[in-house]
Amino acid sequence: MRIFLAPTPNSSNRTARPRDTQALLPATQAMELRKRDYHMERPLLNQEHLEELGHRGSAPRARPWQTWLRCSRARAHALLLQHLPILVWLPRYPVRDWLLGDLLSGLSVAIMQLPQGLAYALLAGLPPVFGLYSSFYPVFIYFLFGTSRHISVGTFAVMSVMVGSVTESLAPQALNDSTINAARVQVASTLSVLVGLFQVGLGLVHFGFVVTYLSEPLVRGYTTAAAVQVFVSQLKYVFGLHLSSHSGPLSLIYTVLEVCWKLPQSKVGTMVTAAVAGVVLVLVKLLNDKLQQQLPMPVPGELLTLIGATSISYGMDLKQKFDVDVVGNIPTGLVPPVAPNSQLFSKLMGSAFAIALVGFAIAISLGKIFALRHGYRVDSNQELVALGLSNLIGGIFQCFPVSCSMSRSLVQESTGGNSQVAGAISSLFILLIIVKLGELFHCLPKAVLAAIVIVNLKGMLRQLSDVCSLWKANRADLLIWLVTFMATILLNLDLGLVAAVIFSLLLVVVRTQRPHYSILGQVPDTDIYRDVAEYSEAKEVPGVKVFRSSATMYFANAEFYSDALKQRCGVDVDLLISQKKKLLKKQEQLKLKQLQKEKKLQKQAASSKDTSVSINVNTSLEDMRSNDAEDCKAMVSPGDKMEDATASGQEDSKAADVATLKALGLPQPDFHSLILDLSALSFVDTVCLKSLKNIFRDFREIEVEVYMAACHSPVVSQLEAGHFFDASITKKHLFASVHDAVTFALQHPRPVPNSRVSVTRL
Repeated sequence: MRIFLAPTPNSSNRTARPRDTQALLPATQAMELRKRDYHMERPLLNQEHLEELGHRGSAPRARPWQTWLRCSRARAHALLLQHLPILVWLPRYPVRDWLLGDLLSGLSVAIMQLPQGLAYALLAGLPPVFGLYSSFYPVFIYFLFGTSRHISVGTFAVMSVMVGSVTESLAPQALNDSTINAARVQVASTLSVLVGLFQVGLGLVHFGFVVTYLSEPLVRGYTTAAAVQVFVSQLKYVFGLHLSSHSGPLSLIYTVLEVCWKLPQSKVGTMVTAAVAGVVLVLVKLLNDKLQQQLPMPVPGELLTLIGATSISYGMDLKQKFDVDVVGNIPTGLVPPVAPNSQLFSKLMGSAFAIALVGFAIAISLGKIFALRHGYRVDSNQELVALGLSNLIGGIFQCFPVSCSMSRSLVQESTGGNSQVAGAISSLFILLIIVKLGELFHCLPKAVLAAIVIVNLKGMLRQLSDVCSLWKANRADLLIWLVTFMATILLNLDLGLVAAVIFSLLLVVVRTQRPHYSILGQVPDTDIYRDVAEYSEAKEVPGVKVFRSSATMYFANAEFYSDALKQRCGVDVDLLISQKKKLLKKQEQLKLKQLQKEKKLQKQAASSKDTSVSINVNTSLEDMRSNDAEDCKAMVSPGDKMEDATASGQEDSKAADVATLKALGLPQPDFHSLILDLSALSFVDTVCLKSLKNIFRDFREIEVEVYMAACHSPVVSQLEAGHFFDASITKKHLFASVHDAVTFALQHPRPVPNSRVSVTRL
């Protein structure tokens, strides 16, 4: 059989008259629609015919492990280029076009890296010089192994505050300053090694996709909460307070309460220093934003503030006269490598994994933004390896875990940075400061570093406006954002991240449990079927129900799928089946009673004949023998003949009529066919298979034939593997499209059942 897809299947003469939809449109629009009309003629296709027509076979299985285990010179060279990308891009580096931009960009980033490194080291609970170490080693390692040309790797506020929560919880507060610093440096460097091991391991086994479980609302809510944590942690430097260490759940609340309690003990000199530095930084940033087009590079407000504050502190002796805390001694030169403390591994394992995921999520999200903007590709697995090696080698040289900074990355791009060379130049500039110039900043007030940190939180704190935008765009994403924010504020950074990931995954499950179910109708003069509740012109095909779910059916929502199907069809299927079974049971009981009554009458008739034969004493012996034979026949044959007549005559002629809903006096559904649109099905499990079989069984009980449509090939393969198709449900019940199924259903109206569960033979 061949069909036209453009007209409605139950209307053969619609193409001969003007279309109703076009008649309502202006002439120009109707003409434009007619230009875009198309007509296609093809056979009506079920799955069996489609497989024959398309010569379906088993898809070849991809086995990447065979490629991974293959050993050859070409394979070794490809692996070297993959994991050491500098060998790919550096020989092709356009020196004349890119070198000047990378040089200016590297110097601009280094100017920002210096004050931020000093400030974020305090945020991590470490001496400021270790922020400079973390701004050199990891940056240079990323230059060798990274694939993003524009991100600025180094210290970052969120990573620093996560490290700070770990160092403060593991390093005892009762010790003196030098002992505390040594203990915290050991904890931070060991943590960095563990973070690097996790990242390198995940990258080598191609687990870069794991970061996809951190959705954008989750990451933005988490970084916003981390910004609040950073802000609160800097209050002690702004007010010059000495606070006790708090860690674990509700530590942020305890810190805020303690700050409020000790506010009368604030140092006026420290507060004035922080306020002046903050105002200067804000004014410089506003100036940069206003003159962005005119300036070749941003005014280095942080560096100027750093130099000015150090000069004023040294000249006015702020530490002695106004009791302003300063950075103190900054040793010059590099430190030798130190092995991590393996005894801390068990205590740091959970925090290291969380920091590894957060650091990679921030880096890869920024990397992909810049890659799309400038037209190149970022390898997520290699980025994971590059960040891991940066943290691993950096940890050996007493650095703390790093990621990339959004503010520095934007500066690197806007000042002409074109490649990883800009990062290498900035790291060399930091090396110069470590070796020669670091000791000049020993009079730098800590309040100035706190002001630098707080002013740089502006971008992350602006993310609080996400609440309004998500309220309008997507309430589910807003819920993820709020739960992540509150969990991170209340439970601290590590437990907050775990709670946020668990909640977001549970929300996905809940959303698939409650998808949108709809009854589809045909858009006039098309083969397109849409929800009748949304499309007023979409009309249900008489006698056919088309049902669709917006999500795949699996163990968590299979029961909801079946319930929604029976509800949307407008028939109480379970009640109708129950009533049918009760009536059939009553009929069987009445039939059994009638049969027993007939047998009783037959026995009485047989016994009366036996009596009449036995009292005839005048008959001869031969007559008695002949009478006995006849009596035996009379006793046996009437019952058998009656049973045969009842079984063959009545059951064969009336069983089909008696078993129908109409014969039983039950209401019949107003449709004879049900079509399940399974286009949303992405996989099937055993619960899904059983649910589909139960749907076939239940609707056939009420004399409705069930068809399926629009299954993808992998789903068909899974149906075959699960032995779904059998004698009663064949591939002829599965159609290539909804329109094919509707057309077939209209050609095969309500079947007359021959048994309790009818099977339509196609």
